[in-house]
Amino acid sequence: MFMKLATLCYVRQDNQTLMIHRIKKLNDIHLGKWNGLGGKLEPGESPEQCVIREVKEEAGLTIQEPCYHGLLVFANFKNDDWYVWVFSADKFIGEQALESNEGNLQWIPDKDLTSLNLWPSDQIFLPWLKSEKIFSARFQYAGDEMLGHDVVFY
Repeated sequence: MFMKLATLCYVRQDNQTLMIHRIKKLNDIHLGKWNGLGGKLEPGESPEQCVIREVKEEAGLTIQEPCYHGLLVFANFKNDDWYVWVFSADKFIGEQALESNEGNLQWIPDKDLTSLNLWPSDQIFLPWLKSEKIFSARFQYAGDEMLGHDVVFY
């Protein structure tokens, strides 16, 4: 089991969120799921640097002033422990791509987000992004099955 460090960003505009439908990589642990944008930290990179780089790589957008929401721990998710810093961004510049090498990008009305094919944990934490409190949460998995979670808000 390894510890993976990553970021996740929900880019928002006009009551919509830019999501990626992960359908392109055969060995993708998120294959078939909808996700926010993000990815793994590179050596020496801060979570803020990572989230800006990842959104640029995946969507062609340069986010400005990303808003930090909290830390998610996905324990034993697909046999690894993932530590994920979660951000949102409503200020950005650039020409948005329609697809990336991982999937297709689409603006989803916020009211429809939880109707997408999401991980069970996403169904739980997405509403937390509307709160002004920072969260620290742990989702216990066994492979790809969520067993439970706990959270603290600050």
